[in-house]
Amino acid sequence: MVSRIRVLLAKPGLDGHDKGVKLVARALMEAGMEVVYLGLRQSPELIAQATLQEDPHVVGLSILSGAHVSIARKVVLKLKEVGCQDIPVIVGGTIPPRDVARLKDAGAAGVFPMGTDFGEIVSWIETHALRRESRPVSLGRI
Repeated sequence: MVSRIRVLLAKPGLDGHDKGVKLVARALMEAGMEVVYLGLRQSPELIAQATLQEDPHVVGLSILSGAHVSIARKVVLKLKEVGCQDIPVIVGGTIPPRDVARLKDAGAAGVFPMGTDFGEIVSWIETHALRRESRPVSLGRI
């Protein structure tokens, strides 16, 4: 059983607005989760290195810039390169409905457009954190 779910949140790209991700962080903390927020303008490489160091159950990306598909693809690739491919990536922000499938094809495990109820995000993370805890540790992460 998971003792405390750990979520790493980041704002990749050049987007400078972080009110939404801070609200999500607060909702996750109120649900009893530990949140590591990397802040604004994070590169895929930095997110991957932080993921390796922090060992979260889930990585969350908040993107408002419109570059969500390409950024998500780059972050997922960098996570694979450092051996963190078993950690689900979720994407939130300004996501048009037509891009949800594209984000999942790019490797996002979950997509939460603006306006998603915080309870839905919390529930998704709780479910997927339990799934991750039940899997053996990959050799790339020892």
